[in-house]
Amino acid sequence: MQTETPTTSDHARTRLGRLGAWAFRRRRRVLAGWALALVAAVALLTPLAGDYEAEFTTPGSDSEQADAVLSERFAGDRSSYSLDVVWRSERGARSPEVSKRMDAMLAEAARLEGIGAVTGPEVSPDGKTAIARLQVEDDEAPEATAERLLELREQTAGDGLQVELAGWDIQEAQASETSPEAVGFMVAAVILLVTFGSLIAAGLPLLTALFGLGVTTALVGLLAAVMDVPDFAPAVAGMIGIGVGIDYALLVVTRFRAALARGLEVREAVAEATATAGRSVVVAGLTVVIAMLGLMAMGLPFLNGVAIAASLAVLVAVVAAITLLPASLGLIGRRIDRLHVPGSKARVNGEGSRRWMAWSRWIQRRPWAALVAGVALVTAMALPVTDFHLGFPDAGNDPEETTTRKAYDLVSEAFGPGANGPLLVTAELPAGADAEATLAELRERVAQTPGVAAVSPPQLDEAGDAAVLVATPETSPQDAETEALVERLREDVVPAVERSGAEVHVGGTTAGLVDQSEYTLDRLPVMIAVVVGLSFLLLLTAFRSIPVAVKAGFMNLLSIAAAYGVMALLAQGGFAGELIGIDTETPVPPFVPVMTFAVLFGLSMDYEVFLLSRIREEYLAGARNGQAVADGLAKTGRVITAAALIMVAVFSAFALSDDVVLKLMGVGMATAIFVDATIVRMLLVPAVMQILGRANWWIPRWLDRLLPRLNAHGTAPATAGD
Repeated sequence: MQTETPTTSDHARTRLGRLGAWAFRRRRRVLAGWALALVAAVALLTPLAGDYEAEFTTPGSDSEQADAVLSERFAGDRSSYSLDVVWRSERGARSPEVSKRMDAMLAEAARLEGIGAVTGPEVSPDGKTAIARLQVEDDEAPEATAERLLELREQTAGDGLQVELAGWDIQEAQASETSPEAVGFMVAAVILLVTFGSLIAAGLPLLTALFGLGVTTALVGLLAAVMDVPDFAPAVAGMIGIGVGIDYALLVVTRFRAALARGLEVREAVAEATATAGRSVVVAGLTVVIAMLGLMAMGLPFLNGVAIAASLAVLVAVVAAITLLPASLGLIGRRIDRLHVPGSKARVNGEGSRRWMAWSRWIQRRPWAALVAGVALVTAMALPVTDFHLGFPDAGNDPEETTTRKAYDLVSEAFGPGANGPLLVTAELPAGADAEATLAELRERVAQTPGVAAVSPPQLDEAGDAAVLVATPETSPQDAETEALVERLREDVVPAVERSGAEVHVGGTTAGLVDQSEYTLDRLPVMIAVVVGLSFLLLLTAFRSIPVAVKAGFMNLLSIAAAYGVMALLAQGGFAGELIGIDTETPVPPFVPVMTFAVLFGLSMDYEVFLLSRIREEYLAGARNGQAVADGLAKTGRVITAAALIMVAVFSAFALSDDVVLKLMGVGMATAIFVDATIVRMLLVPAVMQILGRANWWIPRWLDRLLPRLNAHGTAPATAGD
């Protein structure tokens, strides 16, 4: 049933309209409150921030049990963190001159803060390459230690001696100083200037996003003090926070300008913008939060920190868009279009874009052709997903000019590719057992397993009832044969040895990868069901339509499939990968597709919500289905295009990151947003809604009565954009 469009006073009576009117009346207090919140967050919360760290083990896995034995029985001998010093000389790695220089370097390194024991060196069979390992005392090695080690490397190398370093701290210390967030922010500023044609109008979304980012950064730091938060979580939260913060503010500012252009008073324009665009912001933001919190269904502890950090970023952006921004608009008022950008033709057009209207009508005349073309394009983009190689990138995937990559290559050449990812086989011996015989059998069986290049003698703990053996594979950590070796050890060797009463586990980085890949694939359907199910309920409540909710979810899955395909293509290296600095085939960590799904399902829904909200407003105002779709597309064309370009720019900037995980995630998310704002919005949505006709808005009456109601639908004849 259709209803009349509510008047401006009707908007003021909605919850969000009242909130906007309140923010207008108390605009100075609201602005002061946000300024105080930002200062307090930086001054009070930042000193309380914890360290960004998390355990990447898989709950209940064999590798986790092996890690537990190592940490409990060999804590004094094996640190969770280490740095490798690798050197090579044609004169011999332990020749007198080389030994003098390297011993001096290692001695000074051992005196650095946070560095514990120095083990080695281990010399290669040809005598030209050696490795020494610096044990790092957990959480006690400052960044300055890694930087000093890089300086020592430069001072020691030369005159025929090559010295390289490997380890996570070294990778961080040699990272580029380019800030992807700053690059994305600057591009967003340019897009806003082109869209609004006014420095003041363009500056408000940027200012709102900066406020949100400042508060979010402090909150995420505080979160790290109370739970495990991985070191990439702040970057993910920042990436999402900047994108949605600017986009949400862009929608509200656009509706405010359009309301002023219709002659409304500033107070009424603020209330209308908050009630209409603000409602879309709340629904879109809640969808993103639901999708992100769906990560917690995976049961991987480190993902919980990412989920909550990203959710905080989105919630802060939503609150800023419906409180801070209305207060700012109330203070600026009709000066919103001041400081016009020379040469800009941006304007507010209450009738919408004629080009978008013509495009929509063209699609509506041939909906089936548009539907087939859209699905075909997305399918073509998704095809490379069949080559998705799950794994953990290591130093072998670093840029060729980095010291970590050079160290990896030296070890591979001198000791074999498997030396970069040894397997750790632990054995807990029962009381009264013949430890020597049991361990001899274990070592023999491991050595005879196809794919094992070498096995170290067993190392006993102080109590003598636990041991660890280092098994070096013949193949690299990322090779499928190494994963198969882990399975052979567990299926053939472990059961045979455990008949003697010993408890044997296979651990190490590669074994942990195998476990996490299997665990992820098993739990992925659960996470998808939770995210899709809860998002469906939210959309059903917002739009009161089963077809609309189903269509929105399905369209999102298409966008995500395209993003996966592009990520898989880039991860293969080659010409496409080199465009973002991936020069060799790189495995994708198992948690990346999971995390990307959650982020994308929420963010891609934003434009569906923005567009469908406008279409439903037109439909409830009395327009027929086809006219409502055409008007909705025309009146949101400019603002959604600008919002999507901003999001694409922010995410694409992360291709500049030195972290291959952030590279892939950034480009993948940019791809999904691009597909959603172009193929989905321009082809699939108008085509499907034309085919369905009045059935678009079907919902059983009993279900409509059961669902809670959000704010009233509808808007005055203002446009969401031109």
